[in-house]
Amino acid sequence: MNPHRAKEIASSPIMANVTYNGENIYIEHVDEQNGTATIHSLNEPNNKQSVSVTSLNEQ
Repeated sequence: MNPHRAKEIASSPIMANVTYNGENIYIEHVDEQNGTATIHSLNEPNNKQSVSVTSLNEQ
């Protein structure tokens, strides 16, 4: 995924089906300059991590 699309998904009120390493995730914030996103698993909302947006997949 590219940083611009990740930012669109993060700011949308509609939940998109996005995965990271095969797990459904929620995108909290996108840093377009660095190409990273703060995400958390739908199963573990308190377990936040920063990952490259290129590792995110929109289903």
